[in-house]
Amino acid sequence: MAKKDYSIWSKQDLIDELKKVEKRKKYGIVWEDKPEQVALLCREKLPVLTEDKDKEIETDKEKPVNILIEGDNYHALSVLNYTHKGKVDVIYIDPPYNTGNEGFVYNDNRVDMNDSYRHSKWLSFIEKRLKLSKNLLSSNGIIFISIDDNEVAQLKLLCDEVFGEVNFIALIIVQTNKGGRDYLEIAKTHEYLLCYGKSTDIKLNELPKDISALKLEDETGKFEIRELRNRNPKFTKENRPNLYYPIYVNPLLTDNYGHCAVSLTKSKSYPIEVFPKNSEGKDSCWRWGKKLVSQNIIEDNAQESQVVAKQKRDNGWNIYEKCRKSTTKAKSIWDDSEVRTERGTIVLRNILGKSLFDHPKPVELIDKVLRLSSKEDSIILDFFAGSGTTAQAVLELNNQDEGNRKFILCTNNESNNGTGYKILSDICYPRIEKVINGYKDLKNQKIEGTKGNLKYFKTDFVDAQPTDRNKRKLVDKSTEMLCLKEDCFDEVMKGHEFKIFTNSQNKNLGIIYDDEGIEPFKKEAKKLKKKFIVYVFSLDESAREEEFEDVADLVELKPIPAVILNVYKRIFKW
Repeated sequence: MAKKDYSIWSKQDLIDELKKVEKRKKYGIVWEDKPEQVALLCREKLPVLTEDKDKEIETDKEKPVNILIEGDNYHALSVLNYTHKGKVDVIYIDPPYNTGNEGFVYNDNRVDMNDSYRHSKWLSFIEKRLKLSKNLLSSNGIIFISIDDNEVAQLKLLCDEVFGEVNFIALIIVQTNKGGRDYLEIAKTHEYLLCYGKSTDIKLNELPKDISALKLEDETGKFEIRELRNRNPKFTKENRPNLYYPIYVNPLLTDNYGHCAVSLTKSKSYPIEVFPKNSEGKDSCWRWGKKLVSQNIIEDNAQESQVVAKQKRDNGWNIYEKCRKSTTKAKSIWDDSEVRTERGTIVLRNILGKSLFDHPKPVELIDKVLRLSSKEDSIILDFFAGSGTTAQAVLELNNQDEGNRKFILCTNNESNNGTGYKILSDICYPRIEKVINGYKDLKNQKIEGTKGNLKYFKTDFVDAQPTDRNKRKLVDKSTEMLCLKEDCFDEVMKGHEFKIFTNSQNKNLGIIYDDEGIEPFKKEAKKLKKKFIVYVFSLDESAREEEFEDVADLVELKPIPAVILNVYKRIFKW
């Protein structure tokens, strides 16, 4: 950290600095914040979106509309703070790893290994974007971040600060290279996947399990035994008294694997009493109540009974269920061959016909993330889109389970590591287009497209000074943002100073750009007799309700640009 010259400070400067020191946290991560030009620009210019109609893809109006945004992700995330606050279910990002070799760009300069502020610049860069992305997560939202050894320690502390240490879910180890990078003292075979939730109430999905690999089998089918005792130390005899009761064992009646029959009633045939005990021999509780256990016991038939007992080495007894679940909890080590880096390279080369991108993430990695964290209608965001792996994973998973997930991808269009190929126009967008419409692979085999829809936007700007003229300019350029916010892209009418949009779910959007558009819009609303969300131009925060009294039952009014400016005031701290 650069040494400060206190000799030029005034008395008040010193007092203010001392107050900062007093408030400074005693534990956490501290770095010298480095100003970033893309963030400073927002003091003078406000980001908006413009659509590139030539790059729109539409194959099926019934399918969801996916979004691709070209521009700096700081500006894209700022726009999304208005359009998607609290709406995103899953974020996956693969940010620059700050190896010092790839040289990530900060203020138009590549940061290399010799930059003494390399870590401070990276932390300044990533913190701004993580804070903006946190606002986008839904109450049950989850973020996954790929990272390696260079910044994993700093990133963990930063995420503890941004998302809250209590919301940490896991640091997953992903085997990316089985052989390892053997030029290092210890051959490195893995990277990390850091995972946080928006809250502590996160419930992850379980992953598919191959039941055919199970070794035990009865007339019902394959199974494995799973201890019926609850291993969660939070659950005890005291706080779960209804789950603490005896189960009785018949040691002479067994199935083909030596599992013994059980009963809830003590008798001469079932003389051995078993209570749930933890590893220290203290009272615990069962996972099931008496009613469920009773429903799964077949007395005098250990072969068909779904609850059985087995003697331990110390002559004690364990009670088990015959578990036939087709899903399992994800583990903290992902060593599947499909998640290795070479797999991502092969898939991308097969789509584009040649290698244009170094170390793309494999589709199977993102697929696993989505299966673990998304629902069939989730919104997935990737604001370091790179080669577009996340888009392909979403489209293919929807194809498999008939889901309606939507992706939002953000990336700039800079040259890919000096290769001459542009990340967005030469790699990411062509990949998405081919996955949707189909393509021929390197073996000249036809690969069917997933179908789907895509809107392509670019970031643009309007002057930030809150003059009446600039407010009008912001309203004129707000159409794409409002359509994105309301998920209404089909323009059904363009009138004098107003537009009407709809979508496949029969949602209707009205945008009124000037006072002169109010009466013509109301006339059309009365004809259509449909409910509308209406954004109406207003120089203040009023929604002009008094001018819509005759259609009050048809419209939900919102003032523009006030609703947009209020978001920007919050995130840019005017």
